Amino acid sequence: MPGQDAGTPRVFLYRHGQTEWSQNGRYTGVTELDLTPTGRKQVSASGKMIVGSGKLIDPANIARVYISPRKRAMQTFDIAFDDSDKQALQGKDKVTQKEERLAEWGYGLYEGLVTKEIRALRKERGLDAERPWDIWRDGCEEGESAQDVTDRLDSLIREIRASHKDNMHGENPSDIVLVAHGHLLRAFTKRWLGYPMEFPLLLMLEPGAVGVLSYQHHNIDEPALLVGYGFPVDEEE
Repeated sequence: MPGQDAGTPRVFLYRHGQTEWSQNGRYTGVTELDLTPTGRKQVSASGKMIVGSGKLIDPANIARVYISPRKRAMQTFDIAFDDSDKQALQGKDKVTQKEERLAEWGYGLYEGLVTKEIRALRKERGLDAERPWDIWRDGCEEGESAQDVTDRLDSLIREIRASHKDNMHGENPSDIVLVAHGHLLRAFTKRWLGYPMEFPLLLMLEPGAVGVLSYQHHNIDEPALLVGYGFPVDEEE
């Protein structure tokens, strides 16, 4: 890993590729959808560029891959990692499939709707008279609240930090890969940084894209968002 942060553990946030509903802006929680052909191409393109030996996500540096239980996330992992890397990781028991803490936000009554439909539905039910619905503050009727999501993500973050605390200078492979969903991974980022869900931190993560979290100064108590990252270089060139 290049630069002064060489060896500092990282968490890679790998969002699944496009589905029919993500293309249309529909909230997709428990509904099982396949990646679209475009979604498969998105993941293949990012995987070829950044996943593999000597690349940004190097299987040799990975401590664990956590995958959401939804089919679209599992398809993303299958496409992003080549067969030999998947076999090596699974052979060393480094892949956690169907990790419920990474399931997308439970949207309840709002499953399959777009934002304007949700706000219209809530208005009909006498809600949000003073301000429009915001999932980060208001959660979802018959689904998950912001606190529900906070609790399960905080549990995962504690687990990840426990694995990182004795590896802040690259003592052992310690990178983590999370293969999951748009809302969920943005929620994870807020909690990684210690912000409540309603904190107005606007984040974007495109289908098939990868974000990176780490720590400042090799310090477990200074979790950080890597706004920009230098790619590995060949020191022999």
